[in-house]
Amino acid sequence: MAPRSVAILGSTGSIGVSTLDLLERAVATGAAEVEIHALTAGQNVALLAEQALKWRPRLTVIANESLHDDLKARLAGSGLATAAGDAAVAGAGEGASWVMSAIVGAAGLEPTLRAARTGAVIALANKESLVCAGPALLAASKAAGGWVVPVDSEHSAIFQVLQPECAHRVKRLILTASGGPFRTWTREQMSKATPEQAVAHPNWSMGAKISVDSATMMNKGLEMIEASYLFATPESKIDVIVHPQSIIHSMVEYEDGSTLAQLGAPDMRAPIACAYAWPDRLPWDAPAFDLAKIGSLTFEAPDPERFPAIALARTAMRMGGGAPAAMNAANEIAVAAFLGRRIGFLDIAASVAETLERMDAKGELAPKENDALDAARAVDRSARRRAEDVLAQFEPVS
Repeated sequence: MAPRSVAILGSTGSIGVSTLDLLERAVATGAAEVEIHALTAGQNVALLAEQALKWRPRLTVIANESLHDDLKARLAGSGLATAAGDAAVAGAGEGASWVMSAIVGAAGLEPTLRAARTGAVIALANKESLVCAGPALLAASKAAGGWVVPVDSEHSAIFQVLQPECAHRVKRLILTASGGPFRTWTREQMSKATPEQAVAHPNWSMGAKISVDSATMMNKGLEMIEASYLFATPESKIDVIVHPQSIIHSMVEYEDGSTLAQLGAPDMRAPIACAYAWPDRLPWDAPAFDLAKIGSLTFEAPDPERFPAIALARTAMRMGGGAPAAMNAANEIAVAAFLGRRIGFLDIAASVAETLERMDAKGELAPKENDALDAARAVDRSARRRAEDVLAQFEPVS
């Protein structure tokens, strides 16, 4: 496999750490040659410095400018270049041939879009980039001769089994969901759920925000929007099914009655490996996959009463314009409030729904003709303000 210049945007998060772990294994076995162009992090300066000393990137960036002196001190004598601030993060992927977009939240949009405009291969783990500006991101990558390869396990699965020559024969895309930690809980139990319980995912090791999104199933709503953009598929042809074992990562149903599925252990290094090597395969010491030991795979329909986020996403998709970006921003505000114990678990989806209603009533979700990044930012800012107003009416959690 040809040597690659790699930038990892969000190197200290769970996806970033898994990416570096996978690359270390691949380099050790001679399966890949890697030069780290850039590493970026938001706050975790200690881990970022540790990664930089090990991988010796051309540039190491910390988003929090107040931590720049700390980063420089930790790298003193190494000769490694550093930078700080959002602007530095935004340009960190430029110059790399393969960019892992793993910054959590809408903050990942500009760095991803700028990297896409260079023609790099974008390994996309930042779902908000697609939710907020999917058409613009994909168009920019295509115009520059680049490629967007999804890293979310669900979209990676569809990417692997969706036959381009048969795309017009797709009947449904079926996204699988683990159901999260509250799959069997009643609404009464969910109303009392704590942040600690919400982040305790049964199958996957993820950051707090993504884990809460899994618990509300908002992650599946966002993934439906992603899938619609990535695979040019309307909302009416995208379904979700709960699959607690997280072995089948998603399926594509064709008009001839065939349904193709991609299976694997719940390990994010597998879709990362796919994104790194596509259309080749990257050999690594993946854990053994034993279906006989797993024994059985089960499925159930998601409960719309306990998990209204999926219906919310369908509404946002049908509304179009800025609705998906607004839904994402309102959700980020609500999840932060829940993790800060300002609101209850069920208030997350309720506050997102009310934010969308208020913005729609004010005409704030209509499509904008200006630059895609500027338009997405404008909707994002408005949605965050509206969401804070909505949250102010909720009773504090005791």
